[in-house]
Amino acid sequence: MISEEFTEREPKPTASLLNRDTIKLMRIPFSYFLTPVFFFALSQADDISFRKSILCFLILHLFIYPASNGYNSYMDNDEGSIGGLKNPPKPTKNLFYLCLLFDVIGLVLSLILGFQFFLSVSAYILASRAYSYKAIRLKKFPLVGFLTVVIFQGGFTFWMVYNAINNEPMLFNRPSALVLMACSFLIGGVYPLTQVYQHEADKNSGDNSISSVLGYNGTFIFTAIMFICANILLFFYFRLTENDLSFLVFQFFLFPVVLYFLWWFIKVIRDKSEASFENTMNMNLMASTLLNCCFLVILIIKLIP
Repeated sequence: MISEEFTEREPKPTASLLNRDTIKLMRIPFSYFLTPVFFFALSQADDISFRKSILCFLILHLFIYPASNGYNSYMDNDEGSIGGLKNPPKPTKNLFYLCLLFDVIGLVLSLILGFQFFLSVSAYILASRAYSYKAIRLKKFPLVGFLTVVIFQGGFTFWMVYNAINNEPMLFNRPSALVLMACSFLIGGVYPLTQVYQHEADKNSGDNSISSVLGYNGTFIFTAIMFICANILLFFYFRLTENDLSFLVFQFFLFPVVLYFLWWFIKVIRDKSEASFENTMNMNLMASTLLNCCFLVILIIKLIP
């Protein structure tokens, strides 16, 4: 029996779990914006198992990330634009059940890649739920919420993917520390920009994002600092691993992103309405595509005898 509170909060669920609106709220295409970390880890692995790589990619981007996106939408009950959806439909209980199903499928498949990967995926899911779940709601706290996202979507995911697809585990040494931190700084640069158009919605929902604390101009300045730190860390990482060419390739693909970022920042300085959903998605799409190309080129160079 559906409670009165549930009836007021959500539309009644339909008979089919896989209805169009529920699938839309899983935001599966939005997982594309998280693919650079995977391809970065792939490009740095020394003894790649391509069978494991394909399975790892599918587990994360087809099941775990969409389940995280869907659960966040279910908890937020968004009325305005969210990442990947300009006009999201209202969530129902179906969304919660589908997220649970996707998590179970992802966890079962993760056992194929080993118990360590299973535990890593479990930790990612728990962090994601703590970020969105109303009784905990880490996203209400700007610093804690920010650190949760940049650690788990950055360095932790790189480490998780690297160990899943590589036949040799990642050693804990100076280069690995540098690349894990660089990954987190890269996510730290992208993440606040995904919140820059949601200040009013966050205020209405009682959330306190890092972007709303920094303000519009502060978000762009903070993002620039994060990317500069990531670039410095990658310089030392590629120098230590004797891959100077890889660093030059990274600069080549990053340059258009920097130009677009500066152009967008200037527009926002002149008119705050330019900090919009459309511009945010364009920035994400451009950055993700160019970084994916960058890491695939690095991988190809590495594989050439």
